[in-house]
Amino acid sequence: MNKTVSPETLDIIRTMQQNELDESIIYKNIASFAKGKENRRTLLRLAKEEKAHCKIWETYTGEMPKPSKGKILYYTLIARILGFTFAVKLMERGEGHAQEAYDRLAGEVPESAAIRQQEEEHEQALLAMLDEERLQYVGSMVLGLNDALVELTGSLAGFAFALQNNRLIALSGLIVGISATFSMASSEFLAARSEGRSDALKSCSYTGIAYLLTVVALIAPYLLLPAMAYIPALILMLGVVIAIIAGFTYYTSVAQDQPFKRHFWEMALISVGVAVVSFVVGILAKQFLGVEL
Repeated sequence: MNKTVSPETLDIIRTMQQNELDESIIYKNIASFAKGKENRRTLLRLAKEEKAHCKIWETYTGEMPKPSKGKILYYTLIARILGFTFAVKLMERGEGHAQEAYDRLAGEVPESAAIRQQEEEHEQALLAMLDEERLQYVGSMVLGLNDALVELTGSLAGFAFALQNNRLIALSGLIVGISATFSMASSEFLAARSEGRSDALKSCSYTGIAYLLTVVALIAPYLLLPAMAYIPALILMLGVVIAIIAGFTYYTSVAQDQPFKRHFWEMALISVGVAVVSFVVGILAKQFLGVEL
C-alpha cells in the first residue's frame, strides 16, 4: 500500500527517487571498469545503498521511474575520461541543494531523516575510501603544469616582441618546451629515486606528460594565426593559460576537495605576471641590443 503525502511532497520524492535510481546505475557502471578491488567494492556498495533509497521512495510514489540515459551516459563518460573519483564527487556536489529538500520532507516522511544521515555521513565516508592512482600523482602533474605555464608563458611572451613572427616564436617555444620537458621529467625522476620511491618512473611520466601537453597548447596559437599576428597570438595564448589553469584547478578542487578560487587566482596571477614581465624584457632586449629580424 502506498503511503499518502501532499502533492508538493510527492513531487520532491519523485525527483529524489529519480536521482537515487540514476546514481545507483552510475555507481554500478563505474564499478565495472574502476581499477582496484576495494574501489569496486566501495562503488558497488554505494550503488546498493542508492537503490535501497530508491525502493523506500517507491513506497510513496507507487512506481519505479525509468533511468535517465543522458545523465547516466554523461557521468560514465566523465569517469572514463577524467577518473571515477572526479565523476563521483562531481555528482555528489550536484546534490548540495538536496538538504533543503530533506528539510521539507521531515514533517511528512519519517524515513527522510535516516536517509539524510546516511547520505551525509556514511556515503561521504565511503567516498573518502576511494583510492585512484592518478590522484596519487596530482602533485607531479601540478609540478609539470605549473612549471610549464610559468616558464613557457614567460618565454613566449618575451619572444613575441623580440621576434615579432609567429613561426619563429613557435619554433623557439617548441625548442625551449621540449628541452624543458625532458629536464623537468628527469629532475622529478632523480628526486623520486633519491627519496627511495619505487614509482619514480611513473611519477616523472606524469610530470613530463603534463608539461608536454601544456607546451603544445601554448604554442598552438602561434601556429594557427598568420605569421605577423603576434599580438593576437599572445592574447590568445594568455587566454589558453587561463583556461588551462581554470580547468585543472576545478578538477583538483572537485577530486581532492580543495578550494577553487584561491588556487586559481594564485596560479593565474603568477603566470600572467611572468608573461607581462617577460614581454617587457623582450621589448628592452630588442631595443638595447639593436636586433632587427
